[in-house]
Amino acid sequence: MTGQRALVLGGTGMLAGCAEALVADGWRVVLPSRRSTPIADGNGEHRKAVWVKADWFDLPALARDAREALEGPADLLVAWVHREVRVAVLRAVAPLLAPGAPVVEVHGSASANPVGGCPDPVLPDHPTQQIVLGFVRHAGRTRWLNHQEISAGVLDGVRRAVDGRPPAVHQVGEFRPVHR
Repeated sequence: MTGQRALVLGGTGMLAGCAEALVADGWRVVLPSRRSTPIADGNGEHRKAVWVKADWFDLPALARDAREALEGPADLLVAWVHREVRVAVLRAVAPLLAPGAPVVEVHGSASANPVGGCPDPVLPDHPTQQIVLGFVRHAGRTRWLNHQEISAGVLDGVRRAVDGRPPAVHQVGEFRPVHR
């Protein structure tokens, strides 16, 4: 996988572990986000991850700055974007992707669930793995997934996407039952 480019939207927060793993695997990772968080390449160096200031409401600037940082078409898009701006953001970055580049889209349980389903993929020309996050039961209690569990689930989706597996929805953790 070395030498490829990944665009990771939201990669300095809950997806930081995913971004770090991609960098460690030799990907050039561009991280549009609201705040900068250094991502190491496994050797403690920060040269393969590039942060780009992202304003989800200034999409022309976001696309322009991400394009410059990528230095070529992205071979992978990993995105966890608020549902209110999801469609607009994904459409804005679509021209930055290589033809047929896979997409891994992450959804919180508030925007997708087994009963209500997942939102349709926004970029039909790009095979999409969708990751839906839930919670964990432990010792009679529940808790939200932690960063490590989220990263592991998203990285599984990344591997499926990069391996060319058919588009699918993957659940990480459990979902609260829907009460009617």
